[in-house]
Amino acid sequence: MSRGTTTLPGDPPGGRRAVAVWSIGVAVYFVAVIFRTSLGVAGLDAADRFHVNASALSTFSILQLLVYAGMQIPVGLLVDRLGTKKVLCLGAVLFTAGQLGFAFSPTYGTALASRALLGCGDALTFISVLRLGTRWFPARRGPFVAQLAGLVGMAGNLVSTLVLARLLHGLGWTPAFAGSAVAGVVVLVLTLLFLRDHPEGFEPEPFPHQGAAYVRRQIAEAWREPGTRLGMWVHFTTQFPAMVFLLLWGLPFLVQAQGLSRATAGELLTLVVLSNMVIGLVYGQVVARHHAARLPLALGTVAATAVMWALTLAWPGAHAPMALLLALCVVLGACGPASMLGFDFARPANPPERQGTASGITNMGGFVASMTTLFAIGVLLDATGDDYSIAFCAVFVLQALGLTQILRLRTRAARRERERLVASRVETVHVPAA
Repeated sequence: MSRGTTTLPGDPPGGRRAVAVWSIGVAVYFVAVIFRTSLGVAGLDAADRFHVNASALSTFSILQLLVYAGMQIPVGLLVDRLGTKKVLCLGAVLFTAGQLGFAFSPTYGTALASRALLGCGDALTFISVLRLGTRWFPARRGPFVAQLAGLVGMAGNLVSTLVLARLLHGLGWTPAFAGSAVAGVVVLVLTLLFLRDHPEGFEPEPFPHQGAAYVRRQIAEAWREPGTRLGMWVHFTTQFPAMVFLLLWGLPFLVQAQGLSRATAGELLTLVVLSNMVIGLVYGQVVARHHAARLPLALGTVAATAVMWALTLAWPGAHAPMALLLALCVVLGACGPASMLGFDFARPANPPERQGTASGITNMGGFVASMTTLFAIGVLLDATGDDYSIAFCAVFVLQALGLTQILRLRTRAARRERERLVASRVETVHVPAA
């Protein structure tokens, strides 16, 4: 069999139907990202609408990310138990209700509750889409399918910066947010009608769930693997600088600290997203050809991000030059693709029955870092009278913490990965031919 080395027994066939079904799942994630990042273009409007300061404004995104990060491990277990379709439908209902609630919220408290509900629905999407890809595509396509899902998610961010921002300033708060909620209803209907958990004839083997003991064992065994922890810290260290910039503080920084118009600031936010999509394709191709490039790419992204922020914040003039801001936004675009490398460390470290749990642990990293930085920047802005140069120094603290952990775990994770690879080759050699 000429392709026996690339096709595993029991692998799903892929093909056009797989692409169609997977695209529906990715569409749910796409809409979730639009809703998640919608506050990034509405931060100043939200501050005026609800009469809140920087700390209170950051609480919107902090609570949303707190809910998201806290649900990642439960979501991995929930997908195993209920299947992808049910979890994605639940996610679409929750994040659509959250977006609608945010549109009509009369007070800060109700708006805060709406963002928490949105974060809850958003949390159900990405791990579900990762699992959907493994059910419908051959294993060899896994890394590419995961990177492509991440790129589609960033396209949702692009819609926020290009479309939702214009709707917000053209139609006003309630019509813009309520109108965008229609997209949630559309993907919910598509999921109910057309999405399937797996191809016919490729039903997974029943996997016993044994209550709290099972949950504790899954989490403990996934965490025990150095590759899982390394993946989490890579995600932690690489994702948050761009997430914080796009989710909330980028527009205020560019308008209030750098003196740009809202239109120009929006274009720079768009540049971050476009850079993310292009660099994501590059990183995906590089890692597919050179697996050892994962860590150098992650560390290089951290270093480049730190250098660009240092130059921008320390610029001696009142405002950094446009060329430097352009370079900063291009480099921030590498953060998302670099964070996806975290899954490439966790995936080979865990067997199939722990993939959901390991992915959940990994995915928590960047969102915990983002939540922490969002809060720190808000507090520092209030404490320093909106001195962005001091407030954004929080980025360096989180990067230093994450970098320390990456360097501590890299050798153990590499050694364990080599051991698992050798063991799998030995098992393959001893399996008799059919």
